[in-house]
Amino acid sequence: MTGRLIAFEGGEGSGKSTQARRLAERLGAVLTHEPGDTPLGAAMRAILLDSITLDITPRAEALLMAADRAQHVVEVVRPALEAGRSVVTDRFSGSSIAYQGYGRQLSPTEVAGVSAWATDELWPDLVVLLEIPADVALQRIGGARDRLEAAGDAFHQRVHDGFLRQAIADPERWAVIDGTQSEDDVADAIWEIVSIRFPDLV
Repeated sequence: MTGRLIAFEGGEGSGKSTQARRLAERLGAVLTHEPGDTPLGAAMRAILLDSITLDITPRAEALLMAADRAQHVVEVVRPALEAGRSVVTDRFSGSSIAYQGYGRQLSPTEVAGVSAWATDELWPDLVVLLEIPADVALQRIGGARDRLEAAGDAFHQRVHDGFLRQAIADPERWAVIDGTQSEDDVADAIWEIVSIRFPDLV
């Protein structure tokens, strides 16, 4: 039996990295992230998040994210799934659709198509969206920001809305959780959803 792929999505400061780690530990799953969890991806992450020296066009940004994901799936995600292990990833295709599709105002449908091609049509079995208001997210980020974090309030509001639109359009795959709760309460809510959807894992 192949493993399950669970992706955590959300804007900056939503707590998804913490919750992805907690769930992976509880499930005994492979924990990974995007961009950057392969040698090629690490090089592209440095380019994508460089806040000073590079002017990257929206389409180039979308293609770099897709290239990272293509390598990530081949090197990390698919081998683990085929070995029967579940994978918890901090970001996946939903982030490209939200950030480059909605945030950069490209076509979300086209960005989704690029991600589908990059992953050979691999989509998560469950997407956990940690939803927090954009203004709360910016407060949590603080002053030190990478290139995407520093993209401006209007950009981050579009990203926020883009995540919610994806969740509304695909409720069987997406689960929305209030990320303003305490860390433990968020973890409990996630575990309840995973237990209901994948009783074979718990």
